[in-house]
Amino acid sequence: MAKIIHSMIRVLEEQRSVDFYKAALGLDIADRYPFDGFTLVYLRNPENDVELELTINHDRTEPYTFGDGYGHIAVTVPDLDAEHARMEAAGITVQPIKEFFREGALMARFFFIQDPDGYKIEVLQHHGRYV
Repeated sequence: MAKIIHSMIRVLEEQRSVDFYKAALGLDIADRYPFDGFTLVYLRNPENDVELELTINHDRTEPYTFGDGYGHIAVTVPDLDAEHARMEAAGITVQPIKEFFREGALMARFFFIQDPDGYKIEVLQHHGRYV
């Protein structure tokens, strides 16, 4: 059986992205591998088996484009309101909290943030299948 181990995104500035993911999601550098022309940085925290891989192409000067295929990364938190307030206090731009209902029952409470390269991140309250 396959096991998901990481998701990769390309970022323009390594330190800016590492700082953002530390402040927003508590992710730390698990490994960092510099190569000729690019660097791979793997981020994680103790709550995760899956890592976020940042790829930094050394000669890249222009922001990346996402086309129409990229959606978002999603994480869950035990206290959505507290995380929303914490991120806002840390200077992270947070969207309003939204609620999503299905057949009259709450399916999800969530908000979105965006990293320095424009990648969207959905932050969901632990609830239902999002635990």
